[in-house]
Amino acid sequence: MDYRVELVARAFYDAEEDGYSWDCEPEILREEFRRLARNAIALMGDEIGVLVLELSPGDYLKAA
Repeated sequence: MDYRVELVARAFYDAEEDGYSWDCEPEILREEFRRLARNAIALMGDEIGVLVLELSPGDYLKAA
């Protein structure tokens, strides 16, 4: 699993889904957010490093 994709996907999810748990969502929904994250990462290119630094891996990857 690409940690950048997971971090960005979970950040998108948190921004969109108010009060729900990522871990309780169906895989199909999580995969949709991962697809969006991969697209965003591709569009941002080298700038994705700045975003990843701002996201806390401890907050998003506890269950990984």
